[in-house]
Amino acid sequence: MTKTDEKTTHFGYRTVAEEEKAGLVHGVFSSVASKYDVMNDAMSMGIHRLWKDAMMDWLAPRRGQRLLDVAGGTGDIAFRFLKRAPGANAVVLDMTEDMLLAGRRRAEADQLGERLDWVVGDAMALPFPDNAFDVYTISFGIRNVTRIADALGEAYRVLRPGGRLMVLEFSQLPNPGLQKLYDLYSFNVIPKMGRLIAGDEESYQYLVESIRRFPDQERFAAMIRDAGFGAVKYRNLTMGIAALHSGWKL
Repeated sequence: MTKTDEKTTHFGYRTVAEEEKAGLVHGVFSSVASKYDVMNDAMSMGIHRLWKDAMMDWLAPRRGQRLLDVAGGTGDIAFRFLKRAPGANAVVLDMTEDMLLAGRRRAEADQLGERLDWVVGDAMALPFPDNAFDVYTISFGIRNVTRIADALGEAYRVLRPGGRLMVLEFSQLPNPGLQKLYDLYSFNVIPKMGRLIAGDEESYQYLVESIRRFPDQERFAAMIRDAGFGAVKYRNLTMGIAALHSGWKL
């Protein structure tokens, strides 16, 4: 392939070769893994916990279901799911082993160990057979995937008929004035928090930029429909700072 034929994508506000992005994202999350949960609390003032609880409320986990939590990192979503669904089990998949190791060190991992598996893998090429899961979740991870359409296609493939996709991701505020204020906070405060708390300003600069590059609510809902999902809906959280997207394999 010549240089002009090389496929490119974005890494924050940088343009990079598609083949480079996964390694760059891996570097970001390897760097911040040990402080990831602390930074989530600091950046969102703890509100991310309410968003994840809202995700579970809408998802309504049921006894005996099998969950695949992609980009599941430190296990926040899987732990919540299993606590609400007796007899259910979960697989946490992440491309960054350091994130999974951080999750396995949490107290919940010991309490739920027999119902929980941790797998290093790629959202665009899941190491599971077709029709293997009842529920697929991805929380604050899909914007980091090189080809989002491929990841959604894989989600559709591994879900059983009647299975459900749910995505929690940062999104866009419908009010331009509020969006501008939020951007001022994001770009001026969050990277500095990253430097002080995680010792890594550059990684959090990327994370802020990646949020701004992610499709808005309507465009992302259309991508979910294009992957084959039906009954696609979304709900804004905290005025649209984040959004929940739901779809079904009908």
